[in-house]
Amino acid sequence: MINLSNYNQSEYQRGKSGLIILLWWLVQGTLFRYSLHNMYKWRCFLLRLFGAEVGNKVKVRSSAKFTYPWKVSIGDYSWIGDNVQFYSLDKIYIGANCVISQESYLCTGSHNIKDPHFGLITKPIVIKDGAWVASDVFIHPGIIIHEMAVIAARSTVIKDVPANEIYAGMPAKYIKKRFEEDELL
Repeated sequence: MINLSNYNQSEYQRGKSGLIILLWWLVQGTLFRYSLHNMYKWRCFLLRLFGAEVGNKVKVRSSAKFTYPWKVSIGDYSWIGDNVQFYSLDKIYIGANCVISQESYLCTGSHNIKDPHFGLITKPIVIKDGAWVASDVFIHPGIIIHEMAVIAARSTVIKDVPANEIYAGMPAKYIKKRFEEDELL
């Protein structure tokens, strides 16, 4: 039987003090959220100010949400779409030249369903260079999406996705290669 009265996440490390977390949530809900459409440098500045690693020419939309930006790394020239959720209880690594499309949810935290106290489990997410996560995709904790992979819209990713492959569905399954070998040259 589940007994949530004994839930305890005292072992979990958020990475910053409660005051910094509250300050981030205030900044994210105001200065970040209400910045103008093309103020990408401003939003990247705010993310860096709170410890995110953000590469050159990154485009993050104002409606994207980051639980703990200090646990996020985004490579050069990557795009983060509207309403993307970075549930960054653990590290989230986005490579260079990646697209994370609107409404996608990158989830690094869950719970142990067999634990009567519903213990917290966190695992990092890695999305490697050139990958595209299309609209409204859910990515489970601990997933690696390899180079040049594509996750089709409305998919649920519960296992790693190999390089240069297109996955779609719930759960996401292999569809075909993204590029043929001669196209990769």
